[in-house]
Amino acid sequence: MLTISYIREHRQHVIDSLSKRGFRDTLIIDDILHMDDKLKKTKHQLNNANAQLNEITEQIGHSKGKEFELTKFKEEIKNLKSVISAEKTELSRLDSLINDTLHKIPNILYDGVPKGSGITDNLVVCQSDCLPEKKDWMLPHWDLVKKYNLVDFELGNKITGSGFPVYIDKAAKLLRSLISFLIDEATAEGYKEIWPPLVVNEKSLHATGQMPDYEGQMYKVENENLYLISTAEVPITNLYRDVTLSYKDLPIKNVAYTPCFRREAGSWGKHVRGLNRLHQFDKVELVQIVHPDESYKAIEPMRLFVQNTIEKLEIPYRTLLLCSGEMSTKAALQYDLEAWSAGQESWLEVSSISNFESYQTNRMNLKFKSTDEKRHLLHTLNGSLFGLPRTIASILENNQTKNGIKVPKVLHKYTGFEIIV
Repeated sequence: MLTISYIREHRQHVIDSLSKRGFRDTLIIDDILHMDDKLKKTKHQLNNANAQLNEITEQIGHSKGKEFELTKFKEEIKNLKSVISAEKTELSRLDSLINDTLHKIPNILYDGVPKGSGITDNLVVCQSDCLPEKKDWMLPHWDLVKKYNLVDFELGNKITGSGFPVYIDKAAKLLRSLISFLIDEATAEGYKEIWPPLVVNEKSLHATGQMPDYEGQMYKVENENLYLISTAEVPITNLYRDVTLSYKDLPIKNVAYTPCFRREAGSWGKHVRGLNRLHQFDKVELVQIVHPDESYKAIEPMRLFVQNTIEKLEIPYRTLLLCSGEMSTKAALQYDLEAWSAGQESWLEVSSISNFESYQTNRMNLKFKSTDEKRHLLHTLNGSLFGLPRTIASILENNQTKNGIKVPKVLHKYTGFEIIV
């Protein structure tokens, strides 16, 4: 969430950034500044009314026995209390309206974000040199999992519904091995492992920006003000809500594995078949909390770490710098990392790496105390390592042979087997 002071100081820059995103309602910026002016005026009027009330109350103490003056003062007090009540009501209304409006405004784009409206406008930052060619006998993963009895979608549908797969035997071991490998890689990189709750409250979702923008994608617990998480980013980042850190504590680097839950709108086509899009999926998430001067220095090592990790898994990939029209509303800069899926001959998004700047920390009141003892908003960064169903789909399709599916070498010590037959 942007601050009013930033919007006021950089009005045209904010409008230009929103226009670059394709955000049409740029008049909202002048509306919010007008509301803020009214808020300040209302506060001034309320302060004046309270000052008059205090003055009259003091005068009453010197008017004992003067019935005429006391009657006059009582009438003035009655009128002032009515004014104060009305001003407080208006103040509350404006404060709520401004807050709701601020939540609708996307983050300001980093200057290096390319302008564009669709996927063809994203920039390819890097790409693997060679992509496996699809042979006539190669299958997409939804056929491979049937052939080798690895994932049962029908059983998941029976137990729960569409989009809730059942991993079987070696697929279950492969999934668990991937989780262990990724957590080990992240902790070796200096990330502290966290095991957070899988349900969160509305305040946590507003703090990280999932509400109000993505409320329709989340599962709500009936009769409870709780939601199943769509990403570990929410509980990890909210560990620090309403916290003031010391500059000596920075940077903070956390990693967590969690199941995730999303109510995505139904659609048809191979891009949503099998493991490509699910309602329940597993993910390893990276979160960093950094000094505001360091966030753009920190995001590149984060991106390179994610790329190095997918290279260790021997998965062909490409990294995209997303254009303005493709980015999350929370992000100031966003990279997507896509794995090549040989059986489908397509790219599958497995990671998103973003700098949110102070967009989340302003919502959650997360600050640090600098050397001058002043408090400043921190910056947050987030990266997936990875969305595991699509990663598994890519491993299965890229490593299939006529005699089985090879397991990436770095996973052998975790799986205990080198090939799926």
